[in-house]
Amino acid sequence: MADERAREFLDPELLARLLHLPLAARFTMEGNVTGHHKSPHRGSSVEFAEYRGYVPGDDLRRLDWRVLGRTDRYYIKEFEADTNLRLNLVVDASASMSFTGAGESKFNYARRLAGSLAYLAAQQGDAIGLNCPSEVHSIELPAKRNPAHLSTLYDILGETEPAGGTTLIAALHELAEKIRRRALVVIISDFFCPIEEVTSCLQHLRFQKHDLAIFRLLDPMETKFEFDRPMRFQDLESPFNLVTEPAIIRDLYLEEINKHRNALRTACLEFNVDYREVITDESPEKHLADFLTQRTHASTGGAM
Repeated sequence: MADERAREFLDPELLARLLHLPLAARFTMEGNVTGHHKSPHRGSSVEFAEYRGYVPGDDLRRLDWRVLGRTDRYYIKEFEADTNLRLNLVVDASASMSFTGAGESKFNYARRLAGSLAYLAAQQGDAIGLNCPSEVHSIELPAKRNPAHLSTLYDILGETEPAGGTTLIAALHELAEKIRRRALVVIISDFFCPIEEVTSCLQHLRFQKHDLAIFRLLDPMETKFEFDRPMRFQDLESPFNLVTEPAIIRDLYLEEINKHRNALRTACLEFNVDYREVITDESPEKHLADFLTQRTHASTGGAM
């Protein structure tokens, strides 16, 4: 059953083309198994980090005897400890994500992004968790790193349908408090929320030392507003609707949505959040490849 659902939003050929690109953390991570990502803790991997003075109780096997012989001083060699990544995927499941205009529905596109990232993370031995917040059903799957867990995640993605009002803001604040160890949090949403509330979430997550990435999904109709006759516009998350002549409100609409887009970009820049705007008639492969490549280049292994 899970395999059947996964086939709906996973492209094996796309995944094969992306497998050579690692899903890298830009900052140090904290895990409990050996992995590919830099840890803030010192350990005994093969990459030398620095010397420090010996203190009683240190492991004598890490004492640099050559330095001792030359200087008669006791120094301990420290190494970078590699660790596994915790990838927490947050896929907005509110009703606005069901919108289907010139491209596919935003939620189906979000499923493709999330499913691909989960697969790539699992292939490199990382733990994956999933949150699908909405007013009707909020689903939470804690991060684990076994094959059966990935199958469960695909089941949830396949069964979830967007409905109800958004609870994204509350879910992100809750997630910031629940994740005890540093993680990569990837949020996939249209972000139709007050920008001040979104900014507060970003600040909260970054304060907790999480590496944060955003995929902001928009339909081409939402960015162009090229309607040429009177239309009834229905709010997907409330009973509100409006009948109007698009030509009359086009300039004001574009001004407001572009203001919101720019404000979200600015907030992400301020808090060092990896921000990507995705239009749903574009190929997910390009956005995923750019995301993976640029994160690999940006990975420094330094402190956050």
